[in-house]
Order: sequence, then structure tokens, then C-alpha cells
Amino acid sequence: MPPDRPAACHNLRLVGFVWFLVPGLVLGAVAVVLAAIAFFSSRAAVVRYRLFLIGSVLGAGGALLLVTGWLLGDPATPRGDALKTGGLAGGAILAVYALWINDRRRRTEEARHEVERTRAQQDRERTENEQFAKAVELLGHAADQVRVGALHALAGLARTRPAYTQTVLDVLCAYLRRPFGHPGYDARPDNPDEAEPEPDEDWPAERIAEADREQQVRLTAQRLIAALLPGRADEGAVRYDLDLTAANLEYLDLTGRSLGRLIARRARLHGVNRLGELRVGGPALFSGATFHGRTELAGARFDGGISVLKAEIKGAWRVTGAQARVFADLRTAAPDEQFGALTLLGDAELKVDDDSGWATRSGA
Repeated sequence: MPPDRPAACHNLRLVGFVWFLVPGLVLGAVAVVLAAIAFFSSRAAVVRYRLFLIGSVLGAGGALLLVTGWLLGDPATPRGDALKTGGLAGGAILAVYALWINDRRRRTEEARHEVERTRAQQDRERTENEQFAKAVELLGHAADQVRVGALHALAGLARTRPAYTQTVLDVLCAYLRRPFGHPGYDARPDNPDEAEPEPDEDWPAERIAEADREQQVRLTAQRLIAALLPGRADEGAVRYDLDLTAANLEYLDLTGRSLGRLIARRARLHGVNRLGELRVGGPALFSGATFHGRTELAGARFDGGISVLKAEIKGAWRVTGAQARVFADLRTAAPDEQFGALTLLGDAELKVDDDSGWATRSGA
């Protein structure tokens, strides 16, 4: 009597299931071992990639056999569909490997770009440091045009790299603090531009010409300092400090600028110096300074206080609307008058309100 057909088909599927399942399990186990070795291995990246590739291929083959064998054990699944599904399972393993490779390549490329960016930034910083050092060195050059070029180079560096701004300002202020004299300071300290010095034993013609050249370099430094400072209306800007202790200044113009601290102890200010609408967040110290010419302080604001202790006020001051907070030490060199030789132009006073920690002093 012929055997029952459904039973025979079932037995054939069971045999196929076993023949597919066993090799699939072996390949899968080998793939897992290779993947583990590649993952925990400290060998070169090429060796690890090869182990992952071999493991992925074996894993794909194992998935093909396992899924196909498993589906062949189901009488309701056609053999063609079982093979297709097994192929999809194997292909999925290879797709995961391809995604991993792409992700590794992406990370490697990002790391390479980061290294290149870091190297480029280091090269740029090294170049800028070299430019800064070279410019500072050229400030001691004998030729005045070279010194002017060095000042502009420093200012350009500060504009392109704000991190250098305070350092550049310190260098420019240090240049202005260098000892300097001019015959115009002796002849017309209140307005050196109108002085017409004649050569004499103290100031021969060659020395006057040299002083004139250096004077232009120093005026350039003053203009560059003002240009690097933010405007008073720019609330979010960084407030930089200026140290002009014992500097010889002329026609200083900081109108409408904003500062952190302004230190000008023992400074000598010649000509008209314009500080109107200036805002100083820290203390403004003019202790022992000499104001030879007219000083414009209208609308200036000194949030950290102002001191003109023992200062000599030889020219007119315009302080209409000027305000000082925290303190206002107005004990100038003339002890009998609070403002010394100060001449007020218009209705002027330095305002500080007692109720909020401010004090009000009217000019005498």
C-alpha cells in the first residue's frame, strides 16, 4: 500500500529543515566568534575589518540556512518562499555590515576633518603670534614709517582677532608711555599745533625734525586706540582698559567711547582733549595729571568714579551733564578751590546723588 503523501512530504521537509538548520547554526556560531574577536581585538584596523567582513558573510550564510530550514519545517510554506525569505535574512546581515562600514568611514572622515581644523587653527594662531611679535619688534625701528606700519598691523590683528584687542591696546598704551618731548609742548602746551619752534641749543633742527616724525607716530597710536574701543551705545561690547600713566598726550579724542578702566596718573595732556560722552565702567584716575589745554567732558559718565587728586587744571573744562558714580575726588593741586583752576563753560556740575550713594558737587 503506497505511503500517505502528506506524511511523506512532511518527512522530506523535516529532513530539509535538519540539513539547513545544522550548517546554519555552525555558520552563525563561527560568525559570532569572529565578530567578538574583531570587536575585542587590539590588532590593526585592517585586520579587524577583515574579521568583521568574514563574520558578516558567514553570518549571512548562517541566517540564510537557518531561516530557510526553519520555514521548510512548515508544511504551509512553499520552498521557493522559504529560500526567498532566507535570502532576505542573509541580505539583512550584509546590509547591517554595510551600514557599520559607512558609519565607521563617516567617523573617520569627521575625525580627519577635526584634525585638519585643529591643525589649521594652530597654524593660524602660530602665524598670528609671529605677526604680533614681529609688529612689536618693529615698534623699535628707527624709521617712523615702519613704526606706523607696525601700529596698523597690530590694530588689524586686534580687529580680526578680538582676543588680541586688550593686548594690542596695552602695547599701544605702552608706546605712548615712552618718554617723549616736543618743542611745541614748551612753546604752546595748550595748543602745540600753533607753536612754531625755532632751532636752538636745546632743540637743534635735526632733533626738531625727529620729534615731528615721532609726534605723528604717537598721534597714529592715539587714533588707533580710539578706533579699537567700542561705542558708548554698544551695551553688549567688551569694555577694555587703558593705562596711560605718565604719558604725553595731545589732542586725545575718545568722544563717545566706552572703557573699562582709565588710568592716566601723572599724564600730561596738551591741546584740546575731547572726552565728551565718554563712558568709563571702572575708575577714571587722573591723579597728578596736568591738563594744559581745554578739556571736553560734557556728557561723560564715570560709573566707577573719577579722581583728579592733585591734578593741575591749566585750561578750561567743559563738564556739562558729566556724571560720576561711587566717588568723585575733586581735590586738585590748588587746595583753596575744589576744582583748582577749573573754568566752567556754561551751567556745569559733576552729579552724584546722595540718596543712591552718589554725591553732588557744583563747580566753584
